[in-house]
Amino acid sequence: MRLSGPQMEKTAAELLRRGAPVDEITPWVGIPRSKLSDDKEWLIGDGFSGQFRMVASVLKPKRIVLLDDGANTLALADALLDRTPFRRPRRTEGRLTRFLGDVARHRMQTLAGHEALELFTVFPLGEQRVEALSARGIRTLRHDFGWTRDAASPIDLPSDRILLGSARPTDGLVTVPDYLRWVSTQAQEAPVVYLPHRRELPDVLAALRNMAGVEVLETGLPVELVLAGIHRPLEFVTLQSSAATTLELLLAGTGSEFRESVLA
Repeated sequence: MRLSGPQMEKTAAELLRRGAPVDEITPWVGIPRSKLSDDKEWLIGDGFSGQFRMVASVLKPKRIVLLDDGANTLALADALLDRTPFRRPRRTEGRLTRFLGDVARHRMQTLAGHEALELFTVFPLGEQRVEALSARGIRTLRHDFGWTRDAASPIDLPSDRILLGSARPTDGLVTVPDYLRWVSTQAQEAPVVYLPHRRELPDVLAALRNMAGVEVLETGLPVELVLAGIHRPLEFVTLQSSAATTLELLLAGTGSEFRESVLA
């Protein structure tokens, strides 16, 4: 378990509490080279990661399963098909990072030639993309959060109107004042329960805690784990987010509705 933020430890503890079939969880800072060297079969949650690029270039895994990384999952699939550069969309990278990305992509494409590369995702890849991946030897598997729902814990939500927090202010894609005005506008329409993003800025959360019509629900867990036990219809308000895709599948059959908003 890479210690990349406070949510990691709490999520791991919650997964164990719910009975996740995991033999061992080891906290780690940096790259666990010794473990990756000993165990040549890897499950990777961020195929564009700089650390993954480095170890994939040096340690030569024998099998890789690529797990969901939000909407970047689609970008990664296209990069493996040589349709796009090997990088996250709308990001610029230095020469060394690009070089390591090309090496990691070549390594994964080589594994695909031996049917040792797999993509495990909740996102609809599209028939044409799946066929192209299959032609390259890349197996794709869809999941629907079955275990997550089966192991869910019920939660008492103070409202059925949910506003999903966004990392856009954190990433500099919108200004904090504009973001707070957007949340305030939504809360003026009707009160909302605000579920923070895992990378939410502390000053944004502080402002939201004092905003009329907004109740901040800080669980420290991924939103999919928080809401998996819900069986009644919820109303979601979001900015563009891959969480809307995952939650729509997770809550299928509940009658929940999703409204994607834009900043004015």
